[in-house]
Amino acid sequence: MTTRLRLGVNIDHVATVRNARGGDNPDPVRAALIAAESGADGITAHLREDRRHITDGDIDRLVGSLAIPLNLEMAATAEMLEIALRHRPHAACIVPERREERTTEGGLNAAGQHDHLAPIVARLADAGIRVSLFIEPDPRQIEAAVRLRVPVVELHTGAYAHLEGELRAAELRRLADAAALAAKNGIEAHAGHGLTFDNVVPVAAIPQLAELNIGHFLIGEAIFIGLGPSVARMRALMDESRG
Repeated sequence: MTTRLRLGVNIDHVATVRNARGGDNPDPVRAALIAAESGADGITAHLREDRRHITDGDIDRLVGSLAIPLNLEMAATAEMLEIALRHRPHAACIVPERREERTTEGGLNAAGQHDHLAPIVARLADAGIRVSLFIEPDPRQIEAAVRLRVPVVELHTGAYAHLEGELRAAELRRLADAAALAAKNGIEAHAGHGLTFDNVVPVAAIPQLAELNIGHFLIGEAIFIGLGPSVARMRALMDESRG
């Protein structure tokens, strides 16, 4: 029996549009509820240190409003750890963060930051929060995740999304190999970044992947077809890939 692939919808860029003008609209919590009604299995929100999109208030309201799991993306800092421990989301995905970047530009160097990450991972886990690391599809990073004893890794699909032809095929193989290595070591593999209607199916077909997290494309597509249909179409493509 084929395992159903979960869809996590990232609602950060609803908040980006709101913050461009100020005020309350569009509301990322409303977007999260629409996504849930349209086939999302979870909601992802990245509380950045500079609060450029999602705010502390958004996290408060998401925790109080969602009936599906919340995945809090966070930098490995004392401030973000305190916020995660206060709100206790279902999951916390530790991501790299640089203030000058437009979006997350690559995976976390878990292999080079073990001593920094270990106590953060331990405190999140002790609080009952499912910890994930956003990493490149690289065996070294998978091995680092094993040493850190995290239950989940999320593989960065940005290179796959932006390459073409044989280079994209090679990156797809890297993703598949990394997902298989994670699964072999008892770690659940997720993936995300840059996925669209046009490129999602080959990734979704990787059998060891349990979840895809997709945001920017779905929010952009919502301008043209609505958020509900955008999420539903992605859900259908993912289901077809496992058919």
